[in-house]
Amino acid sequence: MSDTLTNQKAYRAINFAEKLALFDDQWQARVVAEMNDYQFKVVRIEGDFVWHQHADTDETFIVLDGQLRIDMRDGFVTLSAGEMFVVPKGTEHKPFAEREVKLLLVEPRGVRNTGEETSERTAVNDLWI
Repeated sequence: MSDTLTNQKAYRAINFAEKLALFDDQWQARVVAEMNDYQFKVVRIEGDFVWHQHADTDETFIVLDGQLRIDMRDGFVTLSAGEMFVVPKGTEHKPFAEREVKLLLVEPRGVRNTGEETSERTAVNDLWI
């Protein structure tokens, strides 16, 4: 091994399963990384969410495990593990999971999970894990 490699920093991949194993509570997303002003968040969900929208940003849902339905006022999309969907900004939507789903969410830092709505599902922002 050359001297150049022995003095280099050791980088570590983010393992979603390891991060999700660190918590059990649902609807409380945890930040695992940031890229520019965007956060990557893992979350466990089960049951019905609240109707809400994000007026100024799209929201990306990537299903890691389980099956998620995202209802919109004019239709719905069903996602399985390995699939993703981008909810366009300003689109009212409501996620639903019959059984627990593990997700990766991608959205700008500071976006409130319930949009302008406040409910028991409103989560604390910027919880890192």
